[in-house]
Formats: sequence, C-alpha cells, structure tokens
Amino acid sequence: MRFFSRLYESAMRWARHRHAAWYLGGLSFAESSFFPIPPDVMLAPMVLAKRECAWRYALITTIASVLGGVFGYLIGMFAFELIEPWLHQLGYWERFQLAVDWFEQWGFWVVFLAGFSPIPYKVFTISAGTVGMMFLPFLLASMIGRGARFFLVAGLIWWGGERMDRLLRSYVDWLGWIIVVLAIVIYLVLNGV
Repeated sequence: MRFFSRLYESAMRWARHRHAAWYLGGLSFAESSFFPIPPDVMLAPMVLAKRECAWRYALITTIASVLGGVFGYLIGMFAFELIEPWLHQLGYWERFQLAVDWFEQWGFWVVFLAGFSPIPYKVFTISAGTVGMMFLPFLLASMIGRGARFFLVAGLIWWGGERMDRLLRSYVDWLGWIIVVLAIVIYLVLNGV
C-alpha cells in the first residue's frame, strides 16, 4: 500500500531532471486549456528538490498557465463546437454551464477565483472565450489568480523546506488514499449515485 510513497520518490527524481522546468511549463500550459492534472503536483516537488529556484518555478508555472488559459479562451471563442462533445463525455458540461452563468453575473471575479482555487480553471478559460468576455480583464484576472496560487504554493513549500519533505514522506500514503476516497465520494455525490 506504499503506492504514493513510490510516486513521491519518482516525482522528486523527476523534479531534479535537467529539463524539469520545461516539463513544468508544458504541464502548466496544458492544464489551463485541456489537461486534467494541476501543475501544483509538479511545482511542489520541484521546489522541495531545488529550493533556491522556488520563485523561478512559480513564475514559469504562472506564465505557462496564463498562456494555456489564453489558448483555452481561443478554443472557446473559435472552436467551441469541436470541444462541446468532449465536455459532455468527460463530465464537464454541468460545470461549463455553471461557469457561463457565473460569467454573466461576476465576470472578472470568476476568472480570478478559478485561477486561484482548485476548481478546473480550463472550464473557465473556455467559458470566457465562449461568452466573449473582454480579453484584457480575462488576462489580468488570470495573471493575478494564477500567480497568487502558484507563488503561494512555492512559498509554502520553500518555507517548509526539509520539515515539509519529512512530513510529506511520513504521511504521503495516508494523504494519497484519503484524497482518492474523497474524490470518489465527491464524484458519487455530484452524480447522484
């Protein structure tokens, strides 16, 4: 049952790879427009592996994520018909509809909150393009929200340092399985099972 411990060790090895910053940028870009795994799972081990690069990694993550968000915005604006079936298939349709409703009410603040919080940012980037949100406020909200999130993650990991590493190594399996169980419960509740 030490699956997450092995995964954590692998992540730490990958974090030290000479091309890790490029991988982090690629993951950050992809997550903002179509990929389901958030960049925090790579950012945190990279900061632990090279604490002196914490702010550089946070900046890379922020810039790549905002660029990915712009790509998502363009998808929503010019290619929504192509991705609509994908939104249905992957279970994002209800979230997308909710995002559209929120845009009509709160605009800038929705993008900011989606950028900062763990809710799927990609749903909001695509929604922003679909509803025709003004680009400059979208870009500004994305930069502030994503930057605040990734600099906060990097700062907390940098601050925690080796204590955080020891703590994570001690509890990573428990935390991993708890997250899996919570994800299943949330999925079941949201789908009315």
